[in-house]
Amino acid sequence: MNMPRRVEPEWLDELPPQDARAMRSRRDLQRINALMANAAIVARELERGFPDESPRAIAEIGAGDGTFMLRLAERTAARAKDVHVVLLDRQDLVASETIGKFASLGWQAQAVTADVFEWLAQPGGQVFEVIIANLFLHHFDVAELRALLALATGRTRTFIACEPRRSGLALLGSRLLGIAGCNDVSRHDAVVSVHAGFSGRELSALWPAGRTWALEEHARGMFSHCLVGSRTNVDNAASRDRRT
Repeated sequence: MNMPRRVEPEWLDELPPQDARAMRSRRDLQRINALMANAAIVARELERGFPDESPRAIAEIGAGDGTFMLRLAERTAARAKDVHVVLLDRQDLVASETIGKFASLGWQAQAVTADVFEWLAQPGGQVFEVIIANLFLHHFDVAELRALLALATGRTRTFIACEPRRSGLALLGSRLLGIAGCNDVSRHDAVVSVHAGFSGRELSALWPAGRTWALEEHARGMFSHCLVGSRTNVDNAASRDRRT
């Protein structure tokens, strides 16, 4: 199915955080993440990328209310202890109860309210073992994505993105979310997200040139598209751009 990528505003981004429809839509997003199995997808990528010792410093950009990262923490807590996680979003949405649930898993969670570009560009900012973007990159056009990825490579050793797949099947699924009880905001934004999603090696093509990174980009599950970038040795850089 030939679907040119199209980025349009999503209603949830334009509603006040305490709007009843926005609050309902954020709860719907938890259900959508579960249907897409994104926490399981990212957990597998973490286990594959860190087979011997789990990362101790993780940041999620576009973290929303923090519940996606909490689901990921629940999946990995058995092998990942004493983890410091930064939950970055431009809105202050992370509840104290969510922070407490991280603590019960042995994770220290810190919610940061900031613009992602300003935060990534901070001089002397912490370098994280992993930066995760879940259902976030599709909000940006090509120029913004180039800038974001270039900034992210200076703040992490591994970058994992799990985004909507731009495909006929994903579009069909987005149009059936009313069956799952999702509200009008979620139904609208799901269709917009698929049209703004990714396929093939579109994200890899935007990765900054001249950096020694191994890149993997592929479809995951029925509806997701995944990019994993990992720093590699200069000697191995030429042979590390691979797909599965």
